[in-house]
Amino acid sequence: MKANIFDPDFDLESDRGGFRSRRAYLGRQSGARDLGASLFELDPGDSPFPFHFHFGNEEMLIVLRGRPHLRERNGWRRLDEGEVVAFPVGERHAHQIQNRSDQLVRVLMVSEMNAPEVGVYPDSGKVMLLSKPPGAEQQGLKHVSRLEDGIDYAEGEVPPAAD
Repeated sequence: MKANIFDPDFDLESDRGGFRSRRAYLGRQSGARDLGASLFELDPGDSPFPFHFHFGNEEMLIVLRGRPHLRERNGWRRLDEGEVVAFPVGERHAHQIQNRSDQLVRVLMVSEMNAPEVGVYPDSGKVMLLSKPPGAEQQGLKHVSRLEDGIDYAEGEVPPAAD
């Protein structure tokens, strides 16, 4: 299989609720099984995803072109071309990127491909559950809900009948 970071074959052009990007699944295109790599191309003003963190997969961001902004727990900062930032699992490593410049931005996101995966979106109070790794070709179970909508563990369950 062939993938090229300088001449990408974009798999997805996304515009979900104002979160826009073009995405090439380079890990999948190159035949990787346990390592994910996605090239995101961002026009001025674009952000590919909301502020979030993972419980199952560590990620790494590599700035290939332009100067995107990175949001972490302590606010926003501008990144330089060539800069590399790691996002270990957990709340302390929540992140989001945005192109606040007037130039095209390209970033490479590299990640483990562990499953199951849980992603949390602090701004909206949502949680996403995935039975397969994020970006996997076959998604399996995918569920997004608000944390406040939680129910009791035993709600709706019927205990086994006594013999």
